[in-house]
Amino acid sequence: MAILQYNEATVGTFIVYEGQPYEVLEAHVFRMQQRKPVNATKLRNLISGNVVQHSFGSSDKMEEAELETKSVKYLYTNKGEYWFCEEKDAAKRFKLEHVMLGDGIRFIKTNTLVDALIFEEKIIGIKLPVKVELKVTEAPPAVKGDTSKGALKEITLETGATINAPLFINEGETVRINTQTGDYVERAN
Repeated sequence: MAILQYNEATVGTFIVYEGQPYEVLEAHVFRMQQRKPVNATKLRNLISGNVVQHSFGSSDKMEEAELETKSVKYLYTNKGEYWFCEEKDAAKRFKLEHVMLGDGIRFIKTNTLVDALIFEEKIIGIKLPVKVELKVTEAPPAVKGDTSKGALKEITLETGATINAPLFINEGETVRINTQTGDYVERAN
């Protein structure tokens, strides 16, 4: 268990705040006139998904959250429940809520291996790959000269998710998607 100084809580760091694990989403160290420096942070609770803002003073110390990862297999979604199993033992199944997973889960295919984040021997979330490749199942044809909508059209991917993509993307092609933003990145042929 590492103890961090106030200025070591940087973007992407996992800390324990009020007994719960948090991920630092934003951090800005500054000094207001004659006062001591502070680190203004935006933190996301890894268990509940709530986002809070907190300023750490120069005398504050925090504990770094010790998160373990374990490879698990995404099985299916049923009535808003997301089911997973251990990589080597399909009988050991468990479900997670959408709040713990985020919107990026809609881009993950069934039977895909992902990393489960574990805090104090309890699974608190899933670490998704930043980019995934998915096949386009539905794409309306592009109409020549139809650039009034910013030259984008809505396409449906093999997972059922819909995104906006350029007009030249056709049904049957494979595209690369950013799971964090939900945006089209490029063709993946």
